[in-house]
This record gives sequence, C-alpha cells and structure tokens, in this order.
Amino acid sequence: MKVLLVGQGYVGLPVSMAAVDAGFHVTGFDTDVNKTGTLAAGGSHVEDIAPSTVRAALDSGRYRAVSSAVELDDFDVAVITVPTPLTDGAPDLGAVEAAAAMVGGLLRTGGLVVLESTTWPGTTTEVVGPILEAKSGLRAGIDFHLGYSPERIDPGNRTWRLENTPKVVGGIDQRSTDAVAAFYGAFVDTVVPVGSTEVAELTKLLENTFRHVNIALVNELAMFAHDLDIDIGDAVTAAATKPFGFMSFRPGPGVGGHCLPIDPTYLSWRVRRRLGTSFRFVELANDVNDHMPDYVVRRIQAGLNDRELAVRGRNVLLCGLAYKADTSDARETPTRAIVAGLLSLGARVTVADPHVPLEQFPDGVEVVEHDPQALEQAARTTDAVVVLVPHGDFDLEAIVTAAPWVLDCTSAAPAAANVERL
Repeated sequence: MKVLLVGQGYVGLPVSMAAVDAGFHVTGFDTDVNKTGTLAAGGSHVEDIAPSTVRAALDSGRYRAVSSAVELDDFDVAVITVPTPLTDGAPDLGAVEAAAAMVGGLLRTGGLVVLESTTWPGTTTEVVGPILEAKSGLRAGIDFHLGYSPERIDPGNRTWRLENTPKVVGGIDQRSTDAVAAFYGAFVDTVVPVGSTEVAELTKLLENTFRHVNIALVNELAMFAHDLDIDIGDAVTAAATKPFGFMSFRPGPGVGGHCLPIDPTYLSWRVRRRLGTSFRFVELANDVNDHMPDYVVRRIQAGLNDRELAVRGRNVLLCGLAYKADTSDARETPTRAIVAGLLSLGARVTVADPHVPLEQFPDGVEVVEHDPQALEQAARTTDAVVVLVPHGDFDLEAIVTAAPWVLDCTSAAPAAANVERL
C-alpha cells in the first residue's frame, strides 16, 4: 500500500516512520528542500526521530523524501500534516488548501485522504472535501474516503509516543471512518472512532483549550498570590494531593509551540464566524497568557530595583529559548517577547539553550555556548538569572549557587535565599 505524507515536520515525520515500520511504502513530501534534503541523506531535523530511524527507512526501500510535486505519483492513502498558523489573528488554511489541491490531482477511485492539521470544526467537509472533488472529479464518500484524525504528538515526551497514544479518527461516513481506523490501526495501539470529522476536529481543540484555560487560570493566580505574599507553588502542590476533582497545572512565563498560542483561537474564530458570539474563556485565556512575558519583565525589573539596580545596562541571563523542556522547538516561544521587553528597557540580554540552533536565537542577544561551565560562569557574572525552561541539561543547583539573584518561572530551581519564584 502506498502512502503520501504531505508535511515532514514534528507530526508528519513520526507518522511517516511509523507507517514505513508497519510495511507501507511512504513518500514524504515537504516544500522545504532543506528538510527533504536532510531526510534523503539519512538525517533527521526532528529530535524525536533518530537519524538511524530515517536511514533504516531509506534502506528498506519503502521511504523517500521529495519536495517537488512532479516526483509524486498515485497513492492509496494521503495524510495531510501541514501548518495551520494564524495570520492577522485569523486562521490561515493556505497550506491545507494547497496540499488538498496537490493531493486531489493524484487522487484515484478507492483512495483515502486524511487531514491531521489542527483546524476549526468543519474544515474537512467544507474546505478539503470540495477541493479534492474539484481537482479529481471524484465524489467524497462515494468514489473516495475522507477523514480527520487530530495529531497528538508531544515533542520530547519519552513516555507517550505516536504508537501508544490513542488515535481519534472520524470520517465523513462510516466507510470512511473504518478506512481511517484501519490505516492508523496498523501502527497505533488504540484507535478511537468518533461519529464525524467535526467531532474529531473539535476533540483536538477541546484538548488544547482545556490546557490553555487552566494554564491561564494558574498564571493569573500566580500574579495575585505574589501580591498577597503567598507561594502559589506550595498551593498547587497541596491541591494536587486531592485524589479527585483536581488536575495540577503550574504557572509559567507564557505558552508556546504551535498548539496553545494558536489552536484555541481557531475554535473561538469559528464560534464567532458561525454563531456570531464570543468564546469568552478562550479570549480571556489568550489575554492572560499573552501578557505573561510582560509580567515576567516587570518581575525582573522589580527584582533588580529591590537590589537598587536599574534595568538599563544590567546583564540578564535567560535560561531557555525553546517553548518546552528538552526540545529544540522554539515556535511561539514566550522567551522572544521577554527578550524584546528587556532590550527595550536597555538591559544586556544573554540567552542559553543547548537544544535550539544558533540561527533561531533572537537578534540583539549574546549566546552562551553549550557547556555547563560556561553557563555557570555566565550566571556568576550576570545581575539576574531567569529560568524560563527547565532543560535537563541545565545544572540548576550550580546556576543558583553562582547567581546573585534568580527568578524561577518554572518551579524547577532548588529553593535558596537568592531564588524568587514566579
């Protein structure tokens, strides 16, 4: 069976490798020639996928990576895993539409097309389906199968991976749902069929909106608790001892990655566009989380003021550029906004992150080389250290010992007299 995987990023590449391992013949397509070039040479740009895995897939003869549509041929299954960003605050489905048009030109009777890109409920039937029909001359649900399955890839998670994370699947009809379930069932332990593509699309947005709203709740509580001189971390730890009715979320410097800063807005946009009303929880959560970097900057400023130091001209070391620990994923990272805020106040900013490539670091900052001794020395010679991402590579005990003052935005640094928690 031949599979066309459109998009070879954090989502598409793991699906490609799993499908190859299950015996499918996979063509991985991506418009980024650097990605496909790396893959074709047996390398990997995704930390969760080892180069040896890509090399084994190539050596099996069941995988190839291409960036030109002329290199594509027909398929049995096509999976679309392309980005769905926001443009001017509104969903941008340009990549999905382009992918659907390309796939539609190759679609044959009996084929299956699955959308995995996160989007608003109704995209599969209202956007992707009509494009496929127009390009192929075939009818969805009659001549070909069409479905949606939300991605649940968590970069850096060593416990929950593609194969053991339950896979939600939904089709435009029962035959399509069965076809989607059969495909993913070949390499995912548990498949969860739902009644429609809209339910599957909403499932993904519900998961991320739940996290987004609860992170906003604890972030706002953290601000109030600080003003009330209460340790929010201790309160969360205590609440987490309740064995029912509570789920622990920790405050942080904001939200990053593709999911939380973007996905809930897809849902609120759809609600406003379709129903003419606002999704107040999402809009409030956006407001709180979007302003957390500003709050972090204010806390840095206040901490320096307490030590009779002005921000202007002071050295501030930020530990962590990625949006989450132990990954190189710096998409929508709140660190960039914190850097911008500090630079606007005249601070000299240094950033350390052993995972993120140098070319992704913001302009105007110094970079600490990937060496524990260099990071400890940078902490010793700075005026403030801010822990933004608790990478396992960071020796936080050594950093705290060396630094004059630490603002810990992660609740990961050891308690000490010079440590202040968010």
